[in-house]
Amino acid sequence: MRTRTSRYTTLTVVLLVASALLACVAHAQPTGASRLTSDDPNNWPMYHRTYDAFRYSPLAQINKTNVKDLQVAWVHQSGVVIQGLESTPLVIDGVMYYIASNNRVFALDGATGKEIWHYYTKLDPVVTTLFFQPYNRGLAAGHGNVYFGTLDGRVIALNMKTGKEAWVTTLLDTKKCSCNFTGAPLVVKDKVILGQTAGELPIQGKIFAVKAANGEKAWEFNTIKNDPKSWGGESGKFGGGGGWMTGSYDPALNLVYWGTGNPAPDYDWGGARPGDNLYTSSVIALDPDTGQLKWHYQEMPHDDWDYDSGLGESLVMDRDGKKLLVHQNKSGFVFVLDRTNGKVHNVWPMTHTYNFVKSIDPKTGELIGRNPPREVGKPTFICPWIAGGRSWNSGSYSPKSKLWYNTAMEVCEEVTVEKQTPVTEPAAGLFFGGDQVAKHPPGGEAYGHLDARDPVTGERKWTIHFKYPPIGSVLSTAGDLVFHGDLEGVVRAYDGDSGAELWHFRTGSGHRGGPISYSVNGKQYIAVPSGLGSLVLGLYPALWPEVEHFPAGSAIFVFSLK
Repeated sequence: MRTRTSRYTTLTVVLLVASALLACVAHAQPTGASRLTSDDPNNWPMYHRTYDAFRYSPLAQINKTNVKDLQVAWVHQSGVVIQGLESTPLVIDGVMYYIASNNRVFALDGATGKEIWHYYTKLDPVVTTLFFQPYNRGLAAGHGNVYFGTLDGRVIALNMKTGKEAWVTTLLDTKKCSCNFTGAPLVVKDKVILGQTAGELPIQGKIFAVKAANGEKAWEFNTIKNDPKSWGGESGKFGGGGGWMTGSYDPALNLVYWGTGNPAPDYDWGGARPGDNLYTSSVIALDPDTGQLKWHYQEMPHDDWDYDSGLGESLVMDRDGKKLLVHQNKSGFVFVLDRTNGKVHNVWPMTHTYNFVKSIDPKTGELIGRNPPREVGKPTFICPWIAGGRSWNSGSYSPKSKLWYNTAMEVCEEVTVEKQTPVTEPAAGLFFGGDQVAKHPPGGEAYGHLDARDPVTGERKWTIHFKYPPIGSVLSTAGDLVFHGDLEGVVRAYDGDSGAELWHFRTGSGHRGGPISYSVNGKQYIAVPSGLGSLVLGLYPALWPEVEHFPAGSAIFVFSLK
């Protein structure tokens, strides 16, 4: 007969074993919504790392005093160099996931670079005829899967451990619309949210949510408002829009913030699309559960310049008791909004060179002194150029320094507007309504810069100039460092407080993707995608012919301390 003590001992052992088993199960659980809302400093679990889109790593093992000792830990080649490498990798529990051109997906050991699995998407041959291809800018992760939108209009979920297909959903008729997915999705609770390309096409672009568990479409939001006052005549049928880049999310307000693409045609020769053309070139706030529009703010009413709002990050931040959203429009102006209702808090210019307006009212957001290119067949000098005051690459905000590290381009163009009839059969054709060629600004040479600024006021602390305007994203860390790669293939580490260069390394090809930082087994790494590409690059040779011969590439360079 067992004594009471022995029974208690047995019970204690059972409880301890059960507790240990539960701990193991918890550790092995796939990445779900809770993992995305809890900030593990070792991971980079989504495109901007966190829902607030800061692109900031709280890791500080690599810092200003030892960054000079960074060396290559490993390199991984994607095997496809067409259009370079435009993505931002993810790292979760020591495993790196990234996507390259032609929707090639890889899972790698984050410490060694050894391949765990790869998935080469079988794409419809129509992809080779599309304007937006073959690049992809990133993955999403959650619920045990990695997710991405494809060049032929599908969303695919892959098991994180095996790389096997969990499900495949077709959302777009790419053969008909000539549209696709090129941006990273965003996992919010039980949904995977992503937007399509559409801005240069005579279609109606949408933002979608599918169920993370099975890919079933949960909702869609049409970025072309069904309103004859907003779209005169039949222009709304061909309005463009879409939401081709990745949004942000505020869990407390349960709002997803998404930037929308430009209207089509890009240039209006007069009467092509009467009205303000909502919801193009806007920031919209959606309920992630239903897709219901909660508020919108149109940064460029009746966008005449292809200055859409579908750029990189929308910073979710609080300042002086106010809930703010900081978003850079392609025009180079930064819009600071109340993220509860979309009302303007401030507007400030990131670039020095602009003439598309005389100014933008910082209190109301009104465009003052608009300068639209309207005269058919006659070149109009416009600043900034169609690539924008900044392209779709992202800056980085450090909550430690309270500075936003962001790139800008001081380049102009000549726009020649041309009347164009939208082509929709047998497939949608490009609907630009004009053409453009890059030009130097008045009285000087075009250039680019990396700035450290207050994101709310625009006050600048320091700046770095570049001959070739940079198009790569930025990373800041708790080690008071800023990492950024330039067009010539050099990645640098700067002092976040002063802008002093502390380290550099030549990767061999220019930078378009997003650097990240993560930790495996207590060791911090810096990962930098290298590989020059993108449609924007085709604009450079008009001003810098040598850029046409800059070497291509597609590789992940990972650095660690000696």
